[in-house]
Amino acid sequence: MPVRAPRICGCGHRIASGEVCPCERRRKAEADKRRPSARERGYDSKWDREREAFLKTHPTCARPQCGAPATVVDHIEPHRGDMKKFWNRSNWQPLCAGCHSRWKQSREKREAAHG
Repeated sequence: MPVRAPRICGCGHRIASGEVCPCERRRKAEADKRRPSARERGYDSKWDREREAFLKTHPTCARPQCGAPATVVDHIEPHRGDMKKFWNRSNWQPLCAGCHSRWKQSREKREAAHG
């Protein structure tokens, strides 16, 4: 089976395919320290209740090829702290944890890199 070539990180290190550069790991850890907690970002007990009610009425993952039980209420358009967007139910979609972790977050990462 072919193996992808290593890449060169912005810091100059040669990184094997599928590996994360120590500088990237350090940068993420520093960003996580500065990030407000989930509760500070609005994911409080009110959110817990609304999330549970939403998942009862939308029990399966919104990704057409998936159909797994939904466990995450995802904001279709990231709210970035805008509480009006945060609570707008038309901006919510049910996703399974796998789709949220893989598909949605990789899409947001690509969009951030391009715009």
